[in-house]
Amino acid sequence: MLFPTTAFAVFFFVVFQLHWALADFPRARKAFLLAASLFFYGFWSWKFAGMLLASALVNHALAVRMDALAQAAAPERVRRRWLIGGVAFNLGLLGFFKYTGFLFADALFPLLRPICIRLGPAAVAWLIGVQEEIYPWLAKIVLPVGISFFTFQALSYVVDVHRRRVAPARSWLDFANYLAFFPQLVAGPIVRAADLVPQMERMPGRAEPIEASRAVFLILVGLFKKTVVANWLATRLADPVFAWPERFAGPDVLLGVYAYAVQIYCDFSAYSDIAIGTALLLGFRFPANFNAPYFATTLQDFWRRWHISLSSWLRDYLYVPLGGSRAGTARTAANLFVTFLLGGLWHGAAWTFLAWGAFHGLYLALERGARGVLGLNRRHAAPAPWPVALLGRIWIFHVTCFSWILFRGGRMETVSAMLQSLGRWRATVPEVATWSVLSVAMVLVGFATQFLDGDRLWRAARQVAAWPAWALATAAAAVLTAILALGPDGVAPFIYFQF
Repeated sequence: MLFPTTAFAVFFFVVFQLHWALADFPRARKAFLLAASLFFYGFWSWKFAGMLLASALVNHALAVRMDALAQAAAPERVRRRWLIGGVAFNLGLLGFFKYTGFLFADALFPLLRPICIRLGPAAVAWLIGVQEEIYPWLAKIVLPVGISFFTFQALSYVVDVHRRRVAPARSWLDFANYLAFFPQLVAGPIVRAADLVPQMERMPGRAEPIEASRAVFLILVGLFKKTVVANWLATRLADPVFAWPERFAGPDVLLGVYAYAVQIYCDFSAYSDIAIGTALLLGFRFPANFNAPYFATTLQDFWRRWHISLSSWLRDYLYVPLGGSRAGTARTAANLFVTFLLGGLWHGAAWTFLAWGAFHGLYLALERGARGVLGLNRRHAAPAPWPVALLGRIWIFHVTCFSWILFRGGRMETVSAMLQSLGRWRATVPEVATWSVLSVAMVLVGFATQFLDGDRLWRAARQVAAWPAWALATAAAAVLTAILALGPDGVAPFIYFQF
């Protein structure tokens, strides 16, 4: 069930009405909200809805046990065993569904193939037999939608309970609602237990005002980004260029890369906008997930602005436990590299995602080292003059565009073909040229939507909320008309659904 569809509109209308109708019956309201979230998730697979419930049951039980041990002043090693069990459970669940196929088909078998060839025909025959047995089994493993997101939420919960930064949820029902809440279940934001569990325990009351105008504004902005900008850029520019890079000249490939950079921003930030808006209509608040990432002047700055809930998660639960920046330059560089290598693997089981993560980790390590030599890592370093900042923004935008080639390529052969085509200034098929006034305009429109990120978005929402009702209705009708008129037929799934 995708956000910009009639099915979701009907679903959310029913959920909204019943959620507030049950405001005087908190336990029934919580049970209904969980049932609605499971119904939403069950549109992809009911058996995975059962897995989600099982994950909620196990993680809450682990948290309650760790808290009881802490209250009883149990030794740290005992509590740590339960933490290790929780981490192993969650990573095992994620690893089985997401990485088993990659481990066998893309890593182990290619490694064994040359060894078996060297050993002789008998070894080759053995390997072929093993592959014939394994591949049908691998084909049956289906990746549950959103497993990377709700697994990271569960991991942060058990780790924070172990660290005594949060208390366990008062009931399994509260924790299950935290883990399965449908607005952010399948593509984030990755919300911390400290932010959302108390809201699930308390539940918004009738007396609390619903910020409906802000919520509707967020949803409309998200719908415009997704259905008009992201879908158009995907179908007209990015998808054709990445599918057949050898047909295009360098300028067309470059525009295709720009288009994908804007597409993935509009696509993903649109999901976050709609998720935050729908949650707000139900009385729940999520943190912002984007803050004008392509205005960043350094790659470190980019990661403070892009997918903020993931980058902060990687910082708090991976980079800092590895030692962060406290153990010298070489160790800091290694910690950055490992963190982003695993961040790339989180996105997908493919060598291109590992290469994307390795590129970001290596660049961040080099950038931090260079800034240290220049004395720019100081907390109170003077801001760069505007010409330097502008050049930094242009440079970092192109650095991230290069990394998106790795991210979107899917296969190293596609990445190689894209890079080769960037150096070819004449198309092999002349009629496939992509440059046009409309193409450039759509890229620029998508880029400009960053002006509605972060605090700017909330300021704009507050201003719109002050409009009279007739003006709000007119603006909403105009945006919906633009969506229907300009959006391509059909709605493609959000990019981050695959993660």
